[in-house]
Amino acid sequence: MATLSLTESGAGSASWKDYLALCKLRVVAVMLLTLVVGFCLASPSTPDLVLLVLTSTGVGLAAASAAAINHVLDASIDCRMARTARRPLPQGRITARNALAFAAVLGISGIVLLDVAVNTLTAWLTLASLIGYAVIYTAILKRATPQNIVIGGVAGAAPPLLGWTAVTGSIDAQGLLLMLIIFAWTPPHFWALCIARRDDYARAGVPMLPNTHGVAYTGVQILLYTLLTIVVTALPFVIGMNGWLYLAGGVIINLRLLYWALKLNFSSDVSVPMKMFRYSIVYIMWLFAILLVDHYWHLFV
Repeated sequence: MATLSLTESGAGSASWKDYLALCKLRVVAVMLLTLVVGFCLASPSTPDLVLLVLTSTGVGLAAASAAAINHVLDASIDCRMARTARRPLPQGRITARNALAFAAVLGISGIVLLDVAVNTLTAWLTLASLIGYAVIYTAILKRATPQNIVIGGVAGAAPPLLGWTAVTGSIDAQGLLLMLIIFAWTPPHFWALCIARRDDYARAGVPMLPNTHGVAYTGVQILLYTLLTIVVTALPFVIGMNGWLYLAGGVIINLRLLYWALKLNFSSDVSVPMKMFRYSIVYIMWLFAILLVDHYWHLFV
């Protein structure tokens, strides 16, 4: 019956909201925020708004495509998880074939737009990121190793670098540093969710770290990666990429992130992992917003 619902029964029952749900718009929005910051930091003065819109559209389409492919490849897992069981494919409102066709249109449109209107380097890097998330992470790593999010995190960390290369046409140390910030932040962000939803992942047979190594071990890893995130986020100030305004703002939000990482390790409150997960989303948005504000503060003040 599960196979029927994924392949046959959804024909003609999908709404436009179901197709939007495939795109994971909230995740894409956060990715595009980091892209915009990378783009603006790479711009010598006022950013080229037309180029920014074209870059954001191309990368956004590719990211939505990767999300839709993720829905298809994870449909059998989503059926067994309370958090995802009501997604369009497990519910049979969209067929796998239609979802893949939708993903193909989005992905091809996005990559072609980037190649024609932005530059070839950004198009190729975006394609690599799409394949890295949709295929290497979702189809292989997620099912093979509890370190899936660490290895696969490279693909998810690419947006600020894509914004950088859209302006410069080259891969530079500062663009890579922005990517490194996302890479370091991803494990504590995602593992906090994995602790909160570990029963779901166990039922689905996905080898997430809290299920393979225990909650206590995962908590220690979250704390270690949180400390790494704090160190990495200090580097833009250390190398002169950003100034004191960024440092001050970064210290404030980093102290809060450290608070949640410590509380997760030393508190028995079962609500803490999800609270840390939610704060980590706010954290990365604030961090990149502060990067942007500091950049223009020094540029125009």
